[in-house]
Amino acid sequence: MADSSADPSRPESSLRLTSGDWTRVLLVAVATALPVLIFPDADARGTAALVAVIPGIIAVIACALWLSVHRRAEHHVGIHAQAEVRREEERALQRRQEAQLREEHARALARAERSFETFFEEAPFGIALLDDKAVIVECNRVFRRMANKTGEIVSGRPLAELLRAEDRHDLPTRLARLASGAAGPGPLEVRITAGEREIVASIFANRIEHSGGSTRLIIYLLDTTDQKNLEAQFAQSQKMQAVGQLAGGVAHDFNNLLTAMIGFCDLLLQRHQPGDASFADIMQVKQNANRAANLVRQLLAFSRQQTLQPKVLDITDALTELSHLLRRLMGASIELVIVHSRDLFLVKVDQGQLEQVIINLAVNARDAMPQGGSLTIRTHNETRAYMEQHGSEIIPPGDYVVIDVEDTGTGIPPEIIQRIFEPFFSTKEVGSGTGLGLSTVYGIVKQTGGFVFVDSEMGKGTTFTILLPRHHGKKAEEAAAAVAEEKKKDLTGAGTVLLVEDEDAVRLFGSRALRNKGYKVVEAKSGEAALDVLANYGDTIDLMITDIVMPQMDGTQLIKHVRETRRDLKVICISGYAEEAFRTRLGNFENIHFLPKPFSLDQLAGKVKEVMR
Repeated sequence: MADSSADPSRPESSLRLTSGDWTRVLLVAVATALPVLIFPDADARGTAALVAVIPGIIAVIACALWLSVHRRAEHHVGIHAQAEVRREEERALQRRQEAQLREEHARALARAERSFETFFEEAPFGIALLDDKAVIVECNRVFRRMANKTGEIVSGRPLAELLRAEDRHDLPTRLARLASGAAGPGPLEVRITAGEREIVASIFANRIEHSGGSTRLIIYLLDTTDQKNLEAQFAQSQKMQAVGQLAGGVAHDFNNLLTAMIGFCDLLLQRHQPGDASFADIMQVKQNANRAANLVRQLLAFSRQQTLQPKVLDITDALTELSHLLRRLMGASIELVIVHSRDLFLVKVDQGQLEQVIINLAVNARDAMPQGGSLTIRTHNETRAYMEQHGSEIIPPGDYVVIDVEDTGTGIPPEIIQRIFEPFFSTKEVGSGTGLGLSTVYGIVKQTGGFVFVDSEMGKGTTFTILLPRHHGKKAEEAAAAVAEEKKKDLTGAGTVLLVEDEDAVRLFGSRALRNKGYKVVEAKSGEAALDVLANYGDTIDLMITDIVMPQMDGTQLIKHVRETRRDLKVICISGYAEEAFRTRLGNFENIHFLPKPFSLDQLAGKVKEVMR
């Protein structure tokens, strides 16, 4: 077993000699002094010998001290070596820990980069990094899709190249002002040309400091095309509603005048035959009154308030009947070509209004071809399996009959093509047009449940495309009913009619016309007066004809009061407003019929006879 007193790891062993060292020193000293101790006779030789022994003893002691110092040095060297080993182990551990931290940091950085790349690329809006000259440094997937550059390299290209020409002016300065807040609280509105379509986008910007002291911009693009389309639709509907309300008010008063004018012309024509000298003058008055009535119908058509009388039609037959009039309208310098597709679907439309649509488009095409050209009308069937968006319109799936009206005229400038369906907007010279032609087309087609679109190229021509929904009913039944109506030549009848009309001229014409046809007519100037008449005459009244718009008690209120006591009384409503305007207020009352103003003597007598049967 090792001597524990000689353990170099113990600090006190380095400060003294071990017991073994002292034993060896004493043995050397005893061995040196032993002769003197054995021979105690001291003499000069002995003293000299003793003196000679002393250096040896000193040498032995020195040797012992050297051994002690050497051992202590070895001890210190061992301590330093152990400390160095410990320090090296600590440094190795620290290096391993640092390497582990670096690896964890690298993994965290990679995760962060992947997350950022995902957020950047998959953001639902466009993001792009621009330099100080508005050149694209980097952009995400949505930005590339909005720019229609999915398969191209967008980086390194100026942002202005993606915008319409009018939005490119001083773009870097405008973006810098936007980022600094000097451009106002709202975003920057731009239009991006994406292939054949145009995207309206709102740009938000933020300035960042880049390495080297340069400044860069981060821009965010929000696609606001749908929002702008909705805003445009809302603005258009507001215009239509505002002008429609004006047109409705004008139509009511104007139709009362026209009803009286046309009616009294019919009464005069009963006394003046074609050979009479006054016949031509009366016909001229009536024809101009009918022209005025058409203008009123146009006012109501674009606001979708006209009364339609739809029936099942074959577009081929309707266009064939209209072709003779169209050829006269086009003149000799314009070629008219009508191309019919086979087995066209049937549609249910107002034939007169459909003809008005085709005539308006044809006249516009003629005016766009002052040097002559060609007008082509094509028809074909089209089935749409999915809902589609065309501009701001959503076309539901279904079967449609398509009518294309194509000319070779001057075309419509792109900057105004979005406004051509607006009421009173016209590209013609002042005095050359009313601005109601295309808005009338739009109103009639939309009220019929169809769609109308325009495509134009300057210098090459314009194509208007009309989509009318297919009607799945039977044409034969509709045609038979129409033929039966046409055969009704005898307009005389019998019975008692209550005529309620606040306009004196209309009431006077109506009462005279019906008396001439054999009816007994009782007149009332207001709704209250009509109730008094009904109270006095009781069940002898067979039919009530009432205006809808009257002061105090209007026509709908009168009908509701009458139906409380006379539920079986037949009623004909006369009005310059559309039928739908009052149907919703009446509810589900039966035996309520409608005759739109203005009407002629024959139309009034025919309607009365139809209802009295």
